[in-house]
Amino acid sequence: MTTVLALGECMVELAPVGQDVYRQSFAGDTFNTAWYLRRLLPAGWTVAYGSCVGTDAISERMLAFMEAAGIETAGIRRVGEQTVGLYLISLEGGERSFNYWRSASAARHLAADPEWLEGLLAQRRVILISGITLAILPEQDRPSLVAALFRARATGSIIVFDPNLRPGLWPDTGAMRAAVSAAARTANIVLPTFDEERACFGDVSPIDTVERYRSLGANVVVVKNGPDEIIAWDRHQGAATFSPRPVPPVDTTAAGDSFNAGFLAARLLGADLDAALASGAGLSAQVVQAPGALVAVSAELPG
Repeated sequence: MTTVLALGECMVELAPVGQDVYRQSFAGDTFNTAWYLRRLLPAGWTVAYGSCVGTDAISERMLAFMEAAGIETAGIRRVGEQTVGLYLISLEGGERSFNYWRSASAARHLAADPEWLEGLLAQRRVILISGITLAILPEQDRPSLVAALFRARATGSIIVFDPNLRPGLWPDTGAMRAAVSAAARTANIVLPTFDEERACFGDVSPIDTVERYRSLGANVVVVKNGPDEIIAWDRHQGAATFSPRPVPPVDTTAAGDSFNAGFLAARLLGADLDAALASGAGLSAQVVQAPGALVAVSAELPG
């Protein structure tokens, strides 16, 4: 198995490129990671995306965009009378904020067909999900996704989970905590962000975040921390830290998504924990120095 499957929602992105001028592209947290993984992994690896789209023109354009990027789209299901979501980026001092329009997003039906979902996850080397993948689903569909991930891990898949905590997508903090913790129990690798974990779970330090996800069954936990020191733990290699090189950000969109890609690609190709942290931080540093989620980067693993 040499396939990485990312599950979630790809959206239309409108990113500012000038005064009241926006560039249209396609992006979304797990899709961003898949896009960068495709640029980092050798041709012998398949990078696939799993989601649902509509049958309209913008859905067709999205699929064509994915395929042109070398991402396999066979795992994308069409849902009639639905479309894809849209978000607009606003920037202030390099930090981004978002406005979303996703009520008619077909991706919300990702786990509505358990048999289709089971087939989608079968025989995948790596399966990547995020807290946003969970949050967009109807409450009754989340257990189907979690159960399918448990079965995939039991049959040898590596489950990677970025909690990507977005309280605005959840009815309340309790629901978010419960769903994120349930998904974390399926994961081999968890890639949280400390300021989000502190706000939502009350963690005092990144070490608290490591210990909580470790207790839920993770083998690897990497706590991203913006420009500050990254704290990581590997069940076999122990603890590690990494201090990112400071860079002036132009746009922090996809900073964490690109870190995930750099880290995962390095690990999948045999790097140890320290080298993988350097690769993740190096890729993220490139990405935040350009506008938008998907930017041109070196085709080699940064370090």
